[in-house]
Amino acid sequence: MTDDVVFRAELQSAIAVCIYDAVDEAGALLHLRFISRGAQSTEVTDTTLAAELLLLDRCVESLREAAPAARALQVKIAAHLSEGVRSDACDRVVELLVQYLKDAGATVSPVDIGFGPPRKLQFRPSMGWVQVR
Repeated sequence: MTDDVVFRAELQSAIAVCIYDAVDEAGALLHLRFISRGAQSTEVTDTTLAAELLLLDRCVESLREAAPAARALQVKIAAHLSEGVRSDACDRVVELLVQYLKDAGATVSPVDIGFGPPRKLQFRPSMGWVQVR
């Protein structure tokens, strides 16, 4: 990446995966939706999770292709849950993401999960800076 950019996202029942290499100053933001099983069938939630894990895999591979020198990947994850959504379901999805990223060789920071109104996220990959409000 040649430009210093700031990625922005609004999290509303969603997870943001901020992946970066501060040495190579490369990064990516993956914005994933979070679906609670409540009224959804198991097939819908499983299909969504499978699609999002595929997106995560493609995101990591694309970042490695775009910045071949980026080998010290670091990750910060932020999530938002609407009121009334069970956090244990989100915790399981986040844990799956964390384990995948660790298996991919990334260092993962503690996860930031919040409730209430939508959260606004700003991510500056060149510095590994993430701000969530």
